[in-house]
Amino acid sequence: APNEVVCLQLTNHSAASPEVAQDACSKRRRIRVRRRFGNEAGQSLIEFALCLPPLFILLTGFVALGLAFINYSQMSNAANSAATQLSLYRAGVPNTGTVSSPIYDPCAFVVTQVEAAAPNLKPASLTFSTVINGTTYNGTSCSSNSLSTGASNVLAHAFMDPVTVTLTYPCELMTKLYGTNNYLNCTLTASMTEVVQ
Repeated sequence: APNEVVCLQLTNHSAASPEVAQDACSKRRRIRVRRRFGNEAGQSLIEFALCLPPLFILLTGFVALGLAFINYSQMSNAANSAATQLSLYRAGVPNTGTVSSPIYDPCAFVVTQVEAAAPNLKPASLTFSTVINGTTYNGTSCSSNSLSTGASNVLAHAFMDPVTVTLTYPCELMTKLYGTNNYLNCTLTASMTEVVQ
């Protein structure tokens, strides 16, 4: 057969010993096998290059989900803190050292409490919704300027009624694919309800 290696013993007295001839024969066989099946030295590099992008995407996804979970945890704590503080100070906020200082704007008070409880969140990206005794106030201000009108009046007369603070925050997971920035948009929402004391 053309691919078969035949090793013949040399009869010349100047030839090497049979062991050396066998080593040379086995070396020729190894060379012939390499030529037939190719060199596998670059195979691991190719496998690594093929597996690296999916592994990188998985790692990036885990990091992004971890950050989203941290943000959600901070939002939940902030909503809890704001709802609790709002339920305790229906007649006034001790922001000037006296309880007689009234809550002129309960929504602004909620914003202040949330920003203090969640300093790592971007305030401009937060969306606020405050429900006082069934009346919903969206935004960072309730447009209430006295205790006799608006949200301040509702809160002052909401004894044993519920107040709810709802926060929303975007979690944009950015991925870079083929030179373009693609965003996987999601929205985190945290809500807490307390009874006015």
